[in-house]
Amino acid sequence: MMTWLVYGIGALAQLLFSGRTLLQWIISEKNKKVLTPALFWKLSLIASFLLFVYGYLRNDFAIMLGQVLTYFIYVRNMQLQGEWSRMHKLVRVFIIIFPLIIIAIGYNNNKQDIYNLLNNEAIADWLFVLGIAGQLIFTLRFIYQWIYSEKKKESSLPFGFWMLSLLGSSLIFTYAIFRKDPILIAGHIFGIVTYVRNIMLLRNQS
Repeated sequence: MMTWLVYGIGALAQLLFSGRTLLQWIISEKNKKVLTPALFWKLSLIASFLLFVYGYLRNDFAIMLGQVLTYFIYVRNMQLQGEWSRMHKLVRVFIIIFPLIIIAIGYNNNKQDIYNLLNNEAIADWLFVLGIAGQLIFTLRFIYQWIYSEKKKESSLPFGFWMLSLLGSSLIFTYAIFRKDPILIAGHIFGIVTYVRNIMLLRNQS
């Protein structure tokens, strides 16, 4: 696929991720406390969908792993906020089965397989490990958020979420610099700023 189109998909994903973060930031600033609007999760789901495709087209396992692990957590948060049931049933079915379709088709067609995905010559071993570590920590923030929200029976973003966001994003940003990936670099520069600000807001709340 043409390089500009691949980067276009990635850029759109990062714009949506940045848009959700900006929206959450503005609402939190107005209320002087950290809040999570329903639109945050809707934008997250769409952006994750696109970034998963971007990772697939770039043969980048670290990107795909991060999106697969958080994809369904976004769905669960939409359920907790009552937004999931408002979506058309066919849309919900497509959202659930999409990652499985990509994996089934993409890695059983003799053009792409798990070995090639995990052995990309363009990514050095140490860089591959750095990317995976960053994505795992970045993903752990949503696992932590999911467990926290399930206990509270409401969707919220606690202090630990923002600390893990900052650490994971910093590692991915470093990975992106060495990978020379402008999409990840742009997305995580903005993210780091907002994570720091949300940490400051939460500290002021306590």
